[in-house]
Amino acid sequence: MSDNFFKIIRGGINTTFQDKGRNDLYHIGIPFSGAMDNRNYLLANKLVGNKLDLPVIEFAYQGPLLKFYGDKINIVITGDVVFKLKQKDKEIDGNCYETYQLANEDEINILSTNKSVYGYLAISGRFDLKLQWGSCSINTKANIGSNDGKKLENEQKIKILEVSENINKKKINYLNSKIENIRIMKGTNFDYFSEEGKKVFLEKEYTVSKLSDRMGMRLEGPKIENIVNTNIKSEGLLKGVIQVPADGNPIIMLSDHGTIGGYPKIAVVASVDYDRLVQISPGSKIKFKEIELPDAETLFKLYEMETQNLLSQI
Repeated sequence: MSDNFFKIIRGGINTTFQDKGRNDLYHIGIPFSGAMDNRNYLLANKLVGNKLDLPVIEFAYQGPLLKFYGDKINIVITGDVVFKLKQKDKEIDGNCYETYQLANEDEINILSTNKSVYGYLAISGRFDLKLQWGSCSINTKANIGSNDGKKLENEQKIKILEVSENINKKKINYLNSKIENIRIMKGTNFDYFSEEGKKVFLEKEYTVSKLSDRMGMRLEGPKIENIVNTNIKSEGLLKGVIQVPADGNPIIMLSDHGTIGGYPKIAVVASVDYDRLVQISPGSKIKFKEIELPDAETLFKLYEMETQNLLSQI
């Protein structure tokens, strides 16, 4: 069989193609985008023998139900995900971080993420996707990226251009660690907030709102008092920046965030905690812990070394 493709039987809640994202476009208002949980994205590609920058399927909460048509192909799912494989007349429970071989008309049913948000599906090959500004990553709010910038839908076909001949079984034992305190550094407008407001931010718990998405994580909890101005002239934003609008509830900028914003910035999340931050599901409680920039840099370097060590074991 020469053509290889997936048919989407169920699209899932928010299923998109993602890769490493877009660099050097902030000046024209194009956000970085890319996989939310970079470590799980990299592990997915490595386990199926791909180059680490190839696009994968990212899904949130409930993933897609896919039927494969073609010859043999390997797939892997990373994250904390519940999924099943239907192969001929049998159905098996799948394990994350373990590759599976699919034959013609086999199905993958990604039921849900487990007390987390994002999961990743990679194939031993390359999806037939168009690049936009050097990336396949989809930003649904701006209709940017492959698939006309839209999430994957029911009945859609996902064509596969190349299938790798290397379909050896791979598996790693990896446990997604949960996070208790989100480490942050003071933001550029930290002094816009009262001493009581700062104390509230650093000592009280917040609840992740159901309104959170790839653009931002909205938090609900005790209000953070602003004593200067609840609006500022629009300034550049970065992934992980925490803005506080007039209602006093913080919003953490995530991968599809706008490139400028006019709310005061109380803090920024340390990069070491970003992959785990995005996996905190709505309704969960979080607290912040202040650290200094040199510590944040050291911690991130250690996290990157740990990621490279995991990749080298595959």
